[in-house]
Amino acid sequence: MFGVPRLVIAAPSSGSGKTTVATGLMAAFTGRGLAVSPHKAGPDYIDPGYHALATGRPGRNLDAYLCGPELVAPLFAHGAAGCDLAIVEGVMGLYDGAAGRGELASTAQVAKLLRAPVVLVVDASSQSRSVAALVHGFASFDPQVRLGGVILNKVGSDRHEAMLREALEEAGTTVLGVLRRAPQVSAPSRHLGLVPVAERRADAVASVAALAEQVRAGCDLEALLALARSAPALDCAAWSPEGALAAVGTGATVTAGADGPAAGRGSGRPVVAVAGGAAFTFSYAEHTELLAAAGAEVVTFDPLRDEQLPEHTAGLVIGGGFPEVYAPELAANEPLRKAVADFAAAGGPIAAECAGLLYLARSLDGKPMCGVLDADARMSERLTLGYREAVAVSDSSLAAAGTRLRGHEFHRTVIEPGAGDTPAWGFTHSERRVEGFVRQGVHASYLHTHWAAEPSVARRFTGAAASRP
Repeated sequence: MFGVPRLVIAAPSSGSGKTTVATGLMAAFTGRGLAVSPHKAGPDYIDPGYHALATGRPGRNLDAYLCGPELVAPLFAHGAAGCDLAIVEGVMGLYDGAAGRGELASTAQVAKLLRAPVVLVVDASSQSRSVAALVHGFASFDPQVRLGGVILNKVGSDRHEAMLREALEEAGTTVLGVLRRAPQVSAPSRHLGLVPVAERRADAVASVAALAEQVRAGCDLEALLALARSAPALDCAAWSPEGALAAVGTGATVTAGADGPAAGRGSGRPVVAVAGGAAFTFSYAEHTELLAAAGAEVVTFDPLRDEQLPEHTAGLVIGGGFPEVYAPELAANEPLRKAVADFAAAGGPIAAECAGLLYLARSLDGKPMCGVLDADARMSERLTLGYREAVAVSDSSLAAAGTRLRGHEFHRTVIEPGAGDTPAWGFTHSERRVEGFVRQGVHASYLHTHWAAEPSVARRFTGAAASRP
């Protein structure tokens, strides 16, 4: 049984202030000395960066589409182990989920799987008494979702607050907080949402501190904590990378030893270099945990600053991010681009997702990239967004042909061609097409995946790294 106190922060729609409230609550409770576990419903990479800044712990995603409903509670328990409180920021509106799939991957589904009370953040800037009808509808739509109260956001004045409180009191709804308009706590946005923490760290620290102060002043923290403590215990075992790998068989897990292959710094573990820094900020914490559990020595490098790959690199993971924002700087780092191209030419295993795909291309918006792939990328007016059901078309360092995974696309770029002679994925549900590139050790694609759903990919990739001469 797992009984950490917990809250889900939801809203009627996107743009209501979920991130403001969730991040502010995380920072406020952390400031009181509590160990707060931060979580985000859905596939979003950017909000967890702000959550991590607020709490000092990795922000973790809970996505019932990518990982399956059965893994939501175990992954939550893994992240929240040893904490005093867990806060889960929802995605979109409370009942919005995967298109055409009912409640799947909605905030409501996550709340039910976690048996967690929901706090509804309502943008009250353009309403007064109608707020009660809105909240009543959300509270009554699904009786299995427990709405514990509301936090009113963007309240204009004392009189406005009084009208809102009166209406909600008549409806029997508890007001847990009231936040006024405060432009100083907002974070800048661009084509894919908020600017990541790694690109504005000093300003982000100040914003999070301001959020914490706003929440302390406007919210009833004691009532919120009491609500969190009312959540019943979960009957589940915590997920672990070691347990996940054990469940899929022994495979090619690497063990440490003086004579181990591709020894990393004398450890006997193959070095898997993971791209980081401001241009490559999208990653799930469980990926590096699975790589380490499979036997890899995980080392981070920054393609904007480092001119060489980490010493003894035997595998390379280049995840998502914003290379389109940093194309000139990435292009200027010619030594690293050549090192990546040489590593690929030698058959080194590379797993590249979205931003990684663009970095491996011949060019990005006319700027030279690594040239590993015979393809060119550019910015586009069109946003590509949505969940995908995928099957591996070809054997690669990441997945055996026929491996099925669910993934997510989120980009405003295009690459031409969109698939190589040996594609990476075939999409099998609403869009029947092939996508991505498999070439020697390279697996490159726009598709973001969550390896907890298929831990064998971490073992396969680590095994490919370990087998390098």
